Amino acid sequence: MKTLSFSNGIAIPSLGFGTFQIAPADSENAVKNAIAAGYRHIDTAQAYVNETEVGAGIRASGVARNEIFLTSKVWVENAGYEAAKASLERSLKRLNIGHIDLMLIHQPYGDVYGTWRALEDAQAAGDIRAIGVSNFTADRAVDLGVFNRVMPQVNQIEINPFHQRTELVETLQQENIIMEAWAPFAEGKNGIFHNAVLQKIADKHGKSIAQVIIRWLLERNIVVLAKSEKPELMAQNLDVFDFALDDADKAAIATLDSGESQFVNHASVERVKWAKTSVFNI
Repeated sequence: MKTLSFSNGIAIPSLGFGTFQIAPADSENAVKNAIAAGYRHIDTAQAYVNETEVGAGIRASGVARNEIFLTSKVWVENAGYEAAKASLERSLKRLNIGHIDLMLIHQPYGDVYGTWRALEDAQAAGDIRAIGVSNFTADRAVDLGVFNRVMPQVNQIEINPFHQRTELVETLQQENIIMEAWAPFAEGKNGIFHNAVLQKIADKHGKSIAQVIIRWLLERNIVVLAKSEKPELMAQNLDVFDFALDDADKAAIATLDSGESQFVNHASVERVKWAKTSVFNI
């Protein structure tokens, strides 16, 4: 498995298994199957309400804890130093696998500075190995690092062929912030799995459209969080290291960029107001 290295030398597997929208009752088995397929990077969050089951899946996998990279995220209702600190203790207890490899601030709202200080302290204490953010713009991500002790080591954002985020990705990579892509397949929106441009590239390499998208992201040094509950697709999504895209492939994919999110604008006033009311009691 290809890895990328954080600023503190810790390695993160470049392919991760995302557990968003996997029901808690199905999460343990999905994680076990993903690890059996070859995944060594599992991504969850407080707001997914499946940390307990994800931890159980890791423990039941039979794979040593030090071979698994686990990410979770602090939800906005737990923003602020004391609230975030307490939520980290709950996440560690629910996961029940020792340390957390990477903890992110899930949304750029509320008292992110207090939350960041709680993450910095948890990292210093060894409970968390790396810390970062999710859904942040470049300026807000760098601001956290410049005015505190630790620069975010990750920014996890939506990146897919319809929303390529080229400038944001390159700007933060220059700051040694690793970029992660959620919804790399745009959750199937706009007929992505039947897109003629992507299908032509897939046929050329004898691969699936999903494999082409994953490869395209990996070649941009972006960590990819793919999700499927089908073991055969889990294995297929990992089988992307025996081909490479050429310049013509990349130019064709570039034409698909709409410059707009396929889901939500995190910089919108409406999204901020929504976040204020999104309480999960987690």
